[in-house]
Amino acid sequence: MALVDLVMPKMGESIMEATVLKWHKQPGDTVEMDETVLEIATDKVDSEVPSTAAGVVKEILFEVDDVVPVGTVIARIESGAAAAESAPAVAAVAEPPKPEPAAAPQPAPQPVQPAASAASVAPSAGNRFYSPLVLNIAAKEGISMSELENIPGTGSEGRVSKKDILAYVKNRANGAPQATPQPAAPQPAPAPTPQPAAPQPAPSASAAPAASSTADYGSNVEVIEMDRMRKLIAKHMVNSKATSPHVTSFTEADVTNIVNWRNKVKGEFQSKYGEKITYTPIFIEAIVNCIRRNPMINASVDGDKIIVKKDINIGMATALPSGNLIVPVIKNADTKNLLGLSKDVNGMANAARNNKLKADDTQGGTFTLTNVGTFGSLMGTPIINQPQVAILAVGTIKKRPMVMETEHGDVIAIRHMMYLSMSYDHRIVDGSLGASFLTDVANELEAFDVNRGV
Repeated sequence: MALVDLVMPKMGESIMEATVLKWHKQPGDTVEMDETVLEIATDKVDSEVPSTAAGVVKEILFEVDDVVPVGTVIARIESGAAAAESAPAVAAVAEPPKPEPAAAPQPAPQPVQPAASAASVAPSAGNRFYSPLVLNIAAKEGISMSELENIPGTGSEGRVSKKDILAYVKNRANGAPQATPQPAAPQPAPAPTPQPAAPQPAPSASAAPAASSTADYGSNVEVIEMDRMRKLIAKHMVNSKATSPHVTSFTEADVTNIVNWRNKVKGEFQSKYGEKITYTPIFIEAIVNCIRRNPMINASVDGDKIIVKKDINIGMATALPSGNLIVPVIKNADTKNLLGLSKDVNGMANAARNNKLKADDTQGGTFTLTNVGTFGSLMGTPIINQPQVAILAVGTIKKRPMVMETEHGDVIAIRHMMYLSMSYDHRIVDGSLGASFLTDVANELEAFDVNRGV
């Protein structure tokens, strides 16, 4: 028998904590490899946490609604052939530690080692992602956090994969003594486990004054408590305005060619590819082309450093059934044609509407598009989706009489017009770049080829 720690996974570079929504397993329950143990919620999306081992759940260290830092041990699973037979005993043993997670070191040193190693990931790992599987292997093999950070990764964005860490373990077989210091780490393990959850009431504490002034609302009112996602959205919006000095520029575009082309080909496009063609992938295609010419828009700020992103990942603000907004991300949009963008846009929108988005679907965005025209707005002043430095809003498309220059003189014609607005971070995006980029997007849309094929 062996005890395996299940840790709170890191769902993305900007996510440092998650809330426990629901436990699917309780102490004494059997669990299979990759079977869902609990549901968690981050500030991006809700997701399921699978088991990293087959066996019996020995203990659960956090309750529903607890906020837990990534890398923290949230449950322990007893794996091995004897685990099923000892399930009743496990449930009994799990009871005493439940009120006091600090008593967790009571078992053999093995379960404590992963706790210390995993708990140290949150403050030490920076933005590098470690999967629960990699963290468990590191803990079992006595690999310190400093060692783990120095292991070259062959995964996406330099992440350490299972293959990488197993190769490292094999190569350091004669360095086993390094595992000895690990048992000394139980001291920090209990502290990070329950403690980080305690500071979390701070945000809700900021809401306390509003709650305490309920008597001032008067009698003819309805008081509605914000749901979890609305609280997170509110927090992000306030943080974004506090972080970035927002400037918004406006322009308009004649999108008559786009409207006429879409009306002409939408039936053929759907019958040929099985996908609806909407305006969103056309807008994304134009934005991508302009980002190639203006790479400083595709950036973020880290202190006094400007981080220019080479990947172009376009977020698209999408309404959820609850009325809240979420921003799924079209990864590597610059590598996809209009069909590929259409498939991604339709797939992400459907997943959002059916609450099927995965945590990774909302990660890694470098620029965001929001369509305020969906709700009938002519234009908007969007708030930057941190840590990006710009967000572009498109308004509703309206027919308007416009003056057009022709070789025979000026004429008035009915055209399909659309306002565009872009908010940008004035720390690194000056008015010249912001306005130039926005004008470039408008020109790109107006230059759309009405004779383009499908």
